[in-house]
Amino acid sequence: MEKRLSGEDILRQAKENNVEFVRLQFTDLFGMTKNVSITVNHLQHALENRFMFDGSSIDGFARIEESDMLLCPDPDTFKVFPWQLNGGREARLICDVYRPDGTPFEGDPRYILKRVLRQASDMGYTFNIGPEMEFFLFHTDETGRPTTITHDRGGYFDLSPMDLGEDARRDICLTLEAMGFDVQASHHENANGQHEVDFKYDEALKSADNIMTFKIIVKKVAKRHGLHATFMPKPFTEMAGSGMHINMSLSRNGENIFCDSSDRCGLSREAYSFMAGIMEHIKAITAISNPIVNSYKRLVPGYEAPVYITWATRNRSPLIRIPSAHGEATRIELRSPDPSCNPYITFAIILAAGLDGIRRGLTPPPPVERNIYQMSEEERRTAGIDTLPENLYDALIALQNDRLITETLGSHATARFIQAKEAEWDEYKKEVHPWEIRRYLASY
Repeated sequence: MEKRLSGEDILRQAKENNVEFVRLQFTDLFGMTKNVSITVNHLQHALENRFMFDGSSIDGFARIEESDMLLCPDPDTFKVFPWQLNGGREARLICDVYRPDGTPFEGDPRYILKRVLRQASDMGYTFNIGPEMEFFLFHTDETGRPTTITHDRGGYFDLSPMDLGEDARRDICLTLEAMGFDVQASHHENANGQHEVDFKYDEALKSADNIMTFKIIVKKVAKRHGLHATFMPKPFTEMAGSGMHINMSLSRNGENIFCDSSDRCGLSREAYSFMAGIMEHIKAITAISNPIVNSYKRLVPGYEAPVYITWATRNRSPLIRIPSAHGEATRIELRSPDPSCNPYITFAIILAAGLDGIRRGLTPPPPVERNIYQMSEEERRTAGIDTLPENLYDALIALQNDRLITETLGSHATARFIQAKEAEWDEYKKEVHPWEIRRYLASY
């Protein structure tokens, strides 16, 4: 087990690395990184959990009449960024959010995940996550604003000169490794200008922290190369969108309990029940794991994104895939989430759903190894294959009707999330889109 950092350790490391500024980072309900920068002279003050901020100015947090909140740094998240600031260095601490009375803020996404992880721990489980992060790199205009002009015409696993983002992607990987990431692979993805970087699995809380750091690094390095990085799920109609496949397993005493070598698929009873729990709650989960209007432009047939609530081993068209790796590498891959989601609350509700499956001893339906996209509607209906929500509105309805998921999020986060996303949907409905102009203007 890694030695936990003390306040003294952090102060010493800050001095040794010539740190001048420290970013106190946290994540809002909608997955946006927030931060306040302090000079290193005020680091001791921050480590004593005395940094107060206005929570009413953060989306999804507090009302104006209860705005005072505290940032409480997690010492184990102290990292020095691998770049210079006029001769000095910059570091970061990821913070939990507390109320002035010292109680955790119930709407803090990190707290929501920690609460479910404690439930798993009480059952003897550790929840491990390995994300597959996809993103696009685009040119910027003369003012530095992002465009939808891709910098290459590369496809899956292409090399330079087709892959013109190779240098930027390599720089991203080196920067991540300097931050302590174990980068396992990187490559060009299917769509023009689309890339993927995979890093080693870790316990769920650290994986969520890593994802938020990953997004910062990708955007910063892209900017250094004159590019804009976006985690928008579906920038182009006729190309594949970006996903955030989640590889997951449970361990007990350091051993992967999803593994059973005597099973045809290599899965234990707990693994099957965990998977069944996710499938039972997936429609509500989708509102969180695919949280924006654009998410549902990716979840359509024909572009390798899952649409149907099924599972399989070799087949990549279902919602859940069981990779061929066995033993300690045995895992479940959930393929529907996209990188616009908040990883903390996404991991929290997936874990809650899986644990619900284990507690109730749920059994998933038989696997579907056929290409589901090529099945007729009648064949899918006969096989009992249901579909994910077709849009954000339908997903929000499913969320409101799922007691387990709303209780996992808590009343505060549920209400604020639904309120914001209903407003987003209403705004989208009222907007006249370019497709409508092209389709109707000349004809009517």
